[in-house]
Amino acid sequence: MRPPLLHHISLSLFALAACACVADPVHRPDPFADSVVTFTPGPQAGFGASAMPDIVLGPPRGSGEQAGGVHVVSLGRGGTIVVAFDDVGVVDGPGDDLLVFENPFVGWIETGEVSVSEDGQNWHTWPCVADAAEPKTSGCAGVAPVLAHDDSAALASSPELAGGDAFDLADVGLARARFVRITDTGTNTYEGNSGGFDLDAVAVRNGEPLH
Repeated sequence: MRPPLLHHISLSLFALAACACVADPVHRPDPFADSVVTFTPGPQAGFGASAMPDIVLGPPRGSGEQAGGVHVVSLGRGGTIVVAFDDVGVVDGPGDDLLVFENPFVGWIETGEVSVSEDGQNWHTWPCVADAAEPKTSGCAGVAPVLAHDDSAALASSPELAGGDAFDLADVGLARARFVRITDTGTNTYEGNSGGFDLDAVAVRNGEPLH
């Protein structure tokens, strides 16, 4: 666990990213994934692929508890995507450290297994118990509705305000991470009719500058 001071540093970083008066208008640190390292789609993938990689970078664009957002890419059955943070890395701080945004809503879930890595080679994975019946699903992404819609970095840093599924690095014994891998579990409400896990965005909750 990182010292409590880090939490204040990370919140200041999110506030800086959300401020329109930052000196550099071209690029400023933000808590969202910056690049797609690999994308290996599975069967029935395709939705959103023409807009890759930008469609999974930047803030989430959710539609709330009653509808799924469409600003996503479908991984397909068993598909995998790896994204990287280039300016702000994930660190183990107070509470949850990472947020993953899919597009679930009441009665519809498509789950994903989440792994993190500091070097892109050695991976640490949260146990994901996936069941198409939502209350029986735990440790997976793709369960909590996404409430934020193209909001500021500060809003997306709060699970309570932004929605999405939260993950704590302490649970997988990792102090920091730069890469996030998401793999469709094949378990979803719509069975064979599903395009698999739909990735909207990935965000740092507790972080520190990489440079």
